[in-house]
Amino acid sequence: MGILYLALYLIAVGTGGLKSSVSGFGTDQFDEKNEAEKTQMAYFFNRFFFFISLGTLTAVTVLVYIQDEVNRSLAYGICAISMFIAILIILSGTRKYRYKKSAGSPIVNILQVLVVAIKKRKMDLPYDYGMLHETSTDGSRIRHTDQFRYLDKAAIVAEGDFVRTTTGSDANPWKLCTVTRVEEVKMMARLLPIWGTTILFWTAYAQMMTFSVEQASTMERSVAGFRIPAGSLNVFFVIAILLTCAVYDSLVIPLWKKWKGTPGFTDLQRMALGLILSTLGMAVAAFVEMKRLSVSKKVGEPTSTNPLPISVFMLIPQFFLIGAGEAFIYTGQLDFFITRSPKSMKTMSTGLFLTTLSLGFFMSSFLVSVVKKVTGSHGGQGWLAGDIDHGRLDCFYGLLAILGVINFVVYLVVAAWTKKDDKASQTVEMV
Repeated sequence: MGILYLALYLIAVGTGGLKSSVSGFGTDQFDEKNEAEKTQMAYFFNRFFFFISLGTLTAVTVLVYIQDEVNRSLAYGICAISMFIAILIILSGTRKYRYKKSAGSPIVNILQVLVVAIKKRKMDLPYDYGMLHETSTDGSRIRHTDQFRYLDKAAIVAEGDFVRTTTGSDANPWKLCTVTRVEEVKMMARLLPIWGTTILFWTAYAQMMTFSVEQASTMERSVAGFRIPAGSLNVFFVIAILLTCAVYDSLVIPLWKKWKGTPGFTDLQRMALGLILSTLGMAVAAFVEMKRLSVSKKVGEPTSTNPLPISVFMLIPQFFLIGAGEAFIYTGQLDFFITRSPKSMKTMSTGLFLTTLSLGFFMSSFLVSVVKKVTGSHGGQGWLAGDIDHGRLDCFYGLLAILGVINFVVYLVVAAWTKKDDKASQTVEMV
């Protein structure tokens, strides 16, 4: 057991390092100032997620079959060999990659700006922002913006901010920060509203991994004498993702470029599509569950040998809607968090994006607990009963659909603010 847990933790640590770094490192290979490479980057996000999903599809089909029907050790061996080949491939391009110099720990940089701004909270900002401290060269400098002006106090020059060195005097970063460093923190702060409004998508996504599988276990799953495992319905998720990515990559991006002059939908538009599709998915799931419950009341409770006379394929629309939504929101989030974050904080911004997934599942658990407590407080089993045929899962799905609508309205407000902020930043850059 110790060896097993060690292996699982090593995989978890490796996955965390890989997921937070590979996408940022991939975008480093494109020059955003070059229009041709900027267009290629739009394809990168889509294809990056396509191949991740292709790997998932292989895992839940081919590898699962080998594990169950051939040999589990052989399946693990295939995974190990595949990873070894992947390491050789990534190392083969070492001399060709573009590398960006590290500017130190982003967490430390953010803390320095916050600490200095708090220390100088009673100081007045100068009438001319040109008087604020700045040492960055034109190539790496970020122009001053008017948002979050409180943080600008971290760049106010005061007595004792500099320390003497052998080459002259340098600013103590815990006493004085540059305008560029302050603007980097502002850029990270601007990501938070969008970050907060995309968490609910992953809450809806969590239902497909749990309650939808439970629904499937009560429905007719036989096809030509073969009984489909309830958990295998997740394959439709992956198929929806692959189809969405393929159509978007080969059809939408070229057509959109000819029509609008841009390579596909913007990151904000893709996230909006993801939220819309997830809300529709929850509404469809509520309708299907109402139908399933009506059948259950007519014919009685299902058993393992006598399922309800309703096809499990009725669940496919909700899987496809959420799956297509994931294709849009994942690539949109990835694009948004990487391209709108400071170059020195790309890995951290990717990690920030990945926290929306984990928080979505935590929020799902929280909602389940609250709904169970509220709806089952009067002696009944409530919406989420131990046996779904005695509960009202359709009401829970409906609640998520309503929350999705409210969340989408908030997202539109936040997205409009973000878009307006982008235009203001572009104006500053032109000046």
